[in-house]
Amino acid sequence: MTISKVQLFSVPVRDQDRAKEFYVGTVGLSLVTDTRMGNERWVQVAPAGAETSFTLVTWFDTMPPGSLKGVVLETDDLDADVARLRSQGVSPSEVQQAPWGRYVTFDDPDGNGIVLQATTGG
Repeated sequence: MTISKVQLFSVPVRDQDRAKEFYVGTVGLSLVTDTRMGNERWVQVAPAGAETSFTLVTWFDTMPPGSLKGVVLETDDLDADVARLRSQGVSPSEVQQAPWGRYVTFDDPDGNGIVLQATTGG
C-alpha cells in the first residue's frame, strides 16, 4: 500500500447550514467549499492549514446524524478555546487531565462527539 495521508472524512448531520454555522462560526474551522456535487450539496470544512478536512453529509443512510464519536481536534490553547465555546453556548465537559495532555468533550448540534485536546509535548 502507498497510502500517504487521510484526505477527508464525513460527519453525518441533519442540516448542513446549521452544521456549517457550528463548525465554522462556533468551533472556528475554515470553510473549504460549499457547492453542489450532483444531487448533493458538498460542504467541506477544516482547521486552518490542515491537510485533513471533513464533509458535512446528509446522504448516507448508514450514517445517521449524531452517530460519529471521537473526532479529535488539537488546540494550542485549550483554556481559551473552552472559554470561547462556552461563550458561544456550547457546554464542553470540565477539563480532564491525562498522561498525554488535557482535553474536553462536547457534541455538535446533532450529537456527534468531539474531543478538543492540548497534547503535552514530549
